[in-house]
Amino acid sequence: MEVTPATGDDVAAVTELWVALASEQRAHGSHLRAAENREQARDLVAQYVHTGDCAVVRRGGQPVGFVMFHVETGFFETDATRGVVDNLYVVADARGEGVGSALLDYAERQLRDAGADVLAVEALWDNEAARRLYERRGYAPHRVTMEKAAGDERDDAD
Repeated sequence: MEVTPATGDDVAAVTELWVALASEQRAHGSHLRAAENREQARDLVAQYVHTGDCAVVRRGGQPVGFVMFHVETGFFETDATRGVVDNLYVVADARGEGVGSALLDYAERQLRDAGADVLAVEALWDNEAARRLYERRGYAPHRVTMEKAAGDERDDAD
């Protein structure tokens, strides 16, 4: 299986894969709207393609999976250079064939080559399949984001 950098010709197809990813993540608690963000996603995908931080696996010439990644830069000095896998998605009929692992291998290699000494990826808590993949790959929880409905005024601190 070959993982290759995405090209400008892939932007439309990867955008549709991003929309599919966002749509599927709704079942796991994501608040991100899928189709409503297609235009913004296309711009984001194009940026990642332009910087070389997006790769695809193709079947029959069409992408069946993609990964987007970057090396974190920021305002504050840190003691580690963090490489982040931003999005990883494989179409349903290609899952279980190693496409996701191949994409993750590629992103990790590119991030290490770019100077990252810590690698990070996010998954929605309810997405057990994604968490299992990342845990098998050696990722461990680092931060926990907790949320509640804004109208929930419970105070259990007795």
